[in-house]
Amino acid sequence: MKEIDRYTIETIGIPSLVLMERAAYAFVEELKKRIRREDQIWAVCGNGNNGADGVAAARMLFLEGYQILVILARGGDRGSEEYLRQVSIARNLGMNLIDYDDFIPGHCDVLIDAVFGVGLSRPVEGVFYDIITSMSQIHPRLTAAVDIPSGVCADTGKVMGTALKADLTVTFGYEKIGTMLYPGKEYSKMVVTADIGFPQISLEKRGTAYFTFEREDVKKIPSRPAYSNKGTFGRILIVAGSENMGGAAYLSALSAYRTGAGLVKIFTVEENRIPLQTLLPEAVMEIYDPKEAETGTEAFKALVEKQCRWADGIVLGPGLGRKLYAKHLVEQVLINAYVPIVLDADGLNLISDYPELTGYFTENIIITPHLGEMARLTNKTVRELSENLIESAREYADKYGIICVLKDAVTVVALKDGRCYINSSGNSAMAKAGSGDTLTGILAGLLALGIEEDEAAALGVYIHGLAGDEMREQAGEHGLLARELAWGAAKIVKEGRKKEE
Repeated sequence: MKEIDRYTIETIGIPSLVLMERAAYAFVEELKKRIRREDQIWAVCGNGNNGADGVAAARMLFLEGYQILVILARGGDRGSEEYLRQVSIARNLGMNLIDYDDFIPGHCDVLIDAVFGVGLSRPVEGVFYDIITSMSQIHPRLTAAVDIPSGVCADTGKVMGTALKADLTVTFGYEKIGTMLYPGKEYSKMVVTADIGFPQISLEKRGTAYFTFEREDVKKIPSRPAYSNKGTFGRILIVAGSENMGGAAYLSALSAYRTGAGLVKIFTVEENRIPLQTLLPEAVMEIYDPKEAETGTEAFKALVEKQCRWADGIVLGPGLGRKLYAKHLVEQVLINAYVPIVLDADGLNLISDYPELTGYFTENIIITPHLGEMARLTNKTVRELSENLIESAREYADKYGIICVLKDAVTVVALKDGRCYINSSGNSAMAKAGSGDTLTGILAGLLALGIEEDEAAALGVYIHGLAGDEMREQAGEHGLLARELAWGAAKIVKEGRKKEE
């Protein structure tokens, strides 16, 4: 955003104060929807351009008759050029301005946070730490942040020592990564993105390729032609489940069907046959012998090759376990598959146990690790990974030329073309055993419909989250089960197709 702002001002020629006035106006318009005439409003402003936005917004409220006090973090005599200009205008109008050093804390109804913007790159300290800590203890009815809550890193969502929680965040131009990733997402709460006049060319020249989806994007799923059969909609092979551990295979297969796959085959051990046929009679069953897999017989290799040749897409790993036969199974699938593979769960754990298996990685692989699995794959700690999700996913994807779906409270997807998807759907009710297995099935279902791997990975994550949002309304925060996400995905897809029609 700093580069977009600079390009717009210096190359396009739109004056900084014009953008600032538009930003202040957009902020005030959102704030007025939520405040009352009798409210006591404080605007606490730093001495950079975010503080200048805050002073400008305070002036607009003042001119409309609102009761507002402007608290200047570092006084009104030093700061950016725009900040000094806005303070001068406020003084000329006779507004109520006070230096923080002279401020005696009390109570306000509405707090405007304009201390720091997107430029914060180091921990908050000194007077600014005192200001944010002090303001955090006021507890007004509404706290509204200008662009981003002060103390949140716009690049990562990290809290830089301390931060001020907002009820409303009005951000300018484009949403910031820091308001989409935790903990910044929690500090930002309701985010409104305001158009303040950045030309599209500024994004094209200076922007970075991060994106998210919105509800209309579900229409990207293709319709089903009238003249078709089950083979028209793709064949998915689910390589999953160990002895008496068929639940993961069931959830993946069910979700693939619910998302649109025409034919799903489960490749598993004999012990899972009857339970899986009972739970999902629509699935085709193919059985292999773990003893043959462990010794790597020619018959086993030929069987795996045959299954891979049959499939248009493969799910590899859920519930496989980590025994030697499972390692050989994963290896043979990676060797023989020439179709997209969604590699998850024990498939990833086996990769971490036997790193040489990465030698079989090709560009058609989508991995879907949670942070624990990613830590094992990369020999990093969960904390290291969580501090920069995007960089962690991007680094691994680029190393092997694959797609990395890194699952967390906010999932990020590093795509092969260099773009990065940041998910905006989903909720904590989905934090249940089996949720990841339904995601692999949804991804596979989209692949079966002919959607390219990059698009399927990002859209599948989004639909999975929407399914969780949908089913939470029915089952509640605590009662949602993983298998209900498959039904939720079917409802989301149906909704999207209905809007398209």
